[in-house]
Amino acid sequence: MPTYTFRCDSCERVQELVMPISRYCSEPPRPQCCERAMQRVFLAAPGLGVISEAHYEGLRASDGTDISSRAKHRAYMREHNLTTIDDFTETWKRAARQRALRMQGIDVERPRDIAQAIDKLGGEDVAPREGS
Repeated sequence: MPTYTFRCDSCERVQELVMPISRYCSEPPRPQCCERAMQRVFLAAPGLGVISEAHYEGLRASDGTDISSRAKHRAYMREHNLTTIDDFTETWKRAARQRALRMQGIDVERPRDIAQAIDKLGGEDVAPREGS
């Protein structure tokens, strides 16, 4: 059964919940801490939190390149135009903020969409047609 991990942004407390996927989808958990909802976090290895340097010990890329430390691994990934899941942390945070605003009825992209529509129409003032 999957383990779902949540972390409090205020005190960094971690809580793990074990539940079937069907229940998670039908009744998403909303654990609270410090009077706020805890954020779901995705871990590389359940229960470990972060990957230690020991994880890289003796590690080699598929082409045989030594990537036995985090620095070597990151350098290899950069050189070969590859990415890891943690490269998207800021992207996911930004998307989460936008989702939260949308759930409050605020669409941050609406002004840009309106400006694009006006530009597409040639920037002309659009007067309503008679009878509309």
